[in-house]
Amino acid sequence: MVEERDIVVIGASAGGVEAVAALVEALPRDLSAAVFIVVHFPPHSTSVLPRIITRRGGMTAMHPEDGTPIELGCVYVAPPDRHLIVEQGHVRLVRGPRENGARPALDPLFRSAARAYGARVIGVVLTGNLDDGTAGLMAVKSAGGLAVVQHPDDALYAGMPSSALRHVQADHVAPLGEIPAILVQRVGEQVEQKGAGAVARQQNREVEVSEMNPAALEAPRDGAPSGYVCPECTGALWETDEGGLPRFRCRVGHAYSFESLLAEQGSAMDAALWAAYRALEERAALTARMGARMKERGQASLALRYQEQTTETLQRAELIRRVLLMGTNEIPVLENGPAAQNVAD
Repeated sequence: MVEERDIVVIGASAGGVEAVAALVEALPRDLSAAVFIVVHFPPHSTSVLPRIITRRGGMTAMHPEDGTPIELGCVYVAPPDRHLIVEQGHVRLVRGPRENGARPALDPLFRSAARAYGARVIGVVLTGNLDDGTAGLMAVKSAGGLAVVQHPDDALYAGMPSSALRHVQADHVAPLGEIPAILVQRVGEQVEQKGAGAVARQQNREVEVSEMNPAALEAPRDGAPSGYVCPECTGALWETDEGGLPRFRCRVGHAYSFESLLAEQGSAMDAALWAAYRALEERAALTARMGARMKERGQASLALRYQEQTTETLQRAELIRRVLLMGTNEIPVLENGPAAQNVAD
């Protein structure tokens, strides 16, 4: 079946608001394509990106509602705390599991567009940290679509473009200022759809998990147990090979790449250390109070025991405080065991 390229999916993270606004501003208002955008926003923030795009005189932009029909010449921006999913003829907004620590995330948008429209899709990865969008861009390519990546040297944050280029054979790598012309040139090209293969079937399951499809969530997980746990829900993570890219998913659907899993583990470790520090400080305060009471009552031996406990607890708290000041990525490791000795010296 011969069709035209008319679906453009764009993703960005850090530095992305200005980059996306500048890109869309340079597109003609009568572009014969529907444009879908994900920029990482904090869950409780307010996104004014559609207003920025519209005020700049470009295509009409909106935060869609669940079920909004897809129309050519419109820009659909994922609102905070919702994945933007593309289906045939309409969009879905779902509060599905976070992917790479983000909701909205690029991968669910890109995968769903590839599933729904195949070779008609053009995927664009812009500035951002880590590697959200890499797996999604692979899905676009495997379905016959085009991959466009902002040149890392031109990106405010090079992480996402660099990751995409390491794993995906991009059709275009260009500075941000040249990408609108590329899209205008490639939109409307005639393409022939590819048949669904094993990779497409796996990606279809990934989209269903993002949508929190009960059947997909209850089905046996692809891949093998990784030996790691999900930083968000502490469930077991299964490792899969998504077109040559290792990926991790837990039973309820939280998904990670290697880079995002490492970053989330660092955050979880940081939170655990702060909790331990708080617990030790509280214990020290309690034992000090008990020691003072025993001393007032003339029970010297008990007072001394509580004083020793207070001193020992404060030493442990001081060790963790120093680790926190260093950062969890800088914890020294000793050859013969835990890292604490160098920190305490």
